[in-house]
Amino acid sequence: MRPQQQNRRMRGRNNNGGGGNNNRKGPNPLTRNYESNGPDVKIRGSAQQIAEKYAALARDAQSSGDRVMAENYLQHAEHYNRIIAAAQAQMPIQNAHQNRDDFDDDVDED
Repeated sequence: MRPQQQNRRMRGRNNNGGGGNNNRKGPNPLTRNYESNGPDVKIRGSAQQIAEKYAALARDAQSSGDRVMAENYLQHAEHYNRIIAAAQAQMPIQNAHQNRDDFDDDVDED
């Protein structure tokens, strides 16, 4: 690297250099887009959308008489339902801090 280029700022959002809000905890798992490579399908979307799609595929497989494939789809759906549950378990902790701050503001008004 040439000496003139050493002082240039890095491009992009996550360079952690100089100022800015570095307190981010990463993407929200509830709104993050996933890409699932299932047994015969590739599904893209949020965890909720993927879980619903696998549940629908499981119902279709069950109605066609393929119990093994239905169970396979249900296991994939359960994986994404666990991601959703883990994300929702973290939400009350974050909301409690925000609600406490809102409550403090309400008390000051009285």
